Amino acid sequence: MKHPTSKAQAVSMTSGSIPRAILLYSIPLIIGNFLQQLYNTMDSLIVGNFVGREALAAVGSSGSLTFLLISFCIGASSGAGILISRYYGGKDYEDLETAVHTTIALSIVLGAVITVAGLLLTPLLIRFVGTTPEVTPSAILYLRIYFVGVIFNAIYNMASGILNAVGDSRRSLRYLAIASITNIVLDILFVAVLHFGIAGAALATVISQLVSVVAILSFLIRTGQPYRVQLKRIRMERKMTVSILKLGIPTAIQNAVIAFSNMLIQAGVNSFGTSAMAGFTAYMKVDGFNILPIMSFSLAATTFTGQNIGAGQYDRVKKGMFTVVAMGLVYTLCMTAVMLSFATPIIRMFTRDPEVVEFGVMALWSLAPYYCLLSLIHDLAGVVRGSGKTLQPMLIILFSLCLCRIGWIKLAAPLFDSIQGVYLTYPVSFAVGALLMCLYAWKGRWMEFRRL
Repeated sequence: MKHPTSKAQAVSMTSGSIPRAILLYSIPLIIGNFLQQLYNTMDSLIVGNFVGREALAAVGSSGSLTFLLISFCIGASSGAGILISRYYGGKDYEDLETAVHTTIALSIVLGAVITVAGLLLTPLLIRFVGTTPEVTPSAILYLRIYFVGVIFNAIYNMASGILNAVGDSRRSLRYLAIASITNIVLDILFVAVLHFGIAGAALATVISQLVSVVAILSFLIRTGQPYRVQLKRIRMERKMTVSILKLGIPTAIQNAVIAFSNMLIQAGVNSFGTSAMAGFTAYMKVDGFNILPIMSFSLAATTFTGQNIGAGQYDRVKKGMFTVVAMGLVYTLCMTAVMLSFATPIIRMFTRDPEVVEFGVMALWSLAPYYCLLSLIHDLAGVVRGSGKTLQPMLIILFSLCLCRIGWIKLAAPLFDSIQGVYLTYPVSFAVGALLMCLYAWKGRWMEFRRL
């Protein structure tokens, strides 16, 4: 198949230097995630400084709820990425084109379903996490506006997943940069200038998501590569849909259950009042600068493994695993050192309220030192998923990052006299997950590859 008009930057990861291939793929993702986190953080910075601590708490209490409802779409995107990377690595362009069009169709359907579910369930979800009465109206307003744009979020994530699966993470970065700048400008306009309050922050997010969707779909429609999107071919081909969901559902279930456990943690934080909610929100926005790059390395590991299995380069897979684990550990340890060194100034960017700052700094010191363990979990899980074994990482992550958290919240946290008991949920679950994931990567049979 010939594609003379393409100027795509897809990258093959099946030959050459392994560290260079993973870095070239990961760096645009990390920068993109920084941009994404930056505009998410700007929501909280502007809301916290121009609206107040109640609005800041409302934005924070919505985070785990939105992730709960979009997690299925994220899981489906993971399944699609595994297939597309394998087809691309093996130059199976016919199946690649079918997977691409099925992926886009699936994103539209899932996005529409999640939007409707989110709008209907918002009050129930807000009550479930124990949001304080003074914060509840703002949280409901923010969530409902946010869910109007979830369909754009779903389509963008799926389309971005297509580009990432073929190694073109730099182009995804470009469109994310456009969305980030749009969101920041609109945040300032709607909240600081026009005084739309928390509704302005939500509206800015929705519009920026729409902009990113228009940009990325415009490219996929114009490109001459085999992953080109043709509007008339967008449909859910039955066999391909089943394959995508078979690989994606374990990750979707994993994400949904982890989101549920995070809702329980959020409820535990909320029980300590509005200042605790606001402080935890401030930290969780900073926390994204640790977690999102971890997820970037994990995605790089999945794509690297998928492409090399598709090309029959099995000897590169384990070398890639050690490389991505080392990169993840170096990054998290360096970022942790920076965050601990500037803990109080970082939290004070969001608010000058001393009680809120105290809760935020406590959260930072309780969680940040342990993200090297979370990096181990996700990097190893990314490699294993790329081999087609998605169930095993799901079970390990469900046990450690969900069941262990629920057990801690219900049994251990009440034994503490402060919010510190809630914060400790994270490092305990990270340690359990890292141990189990390392044991599986060492002793498991995930290197026994099979055709999907």
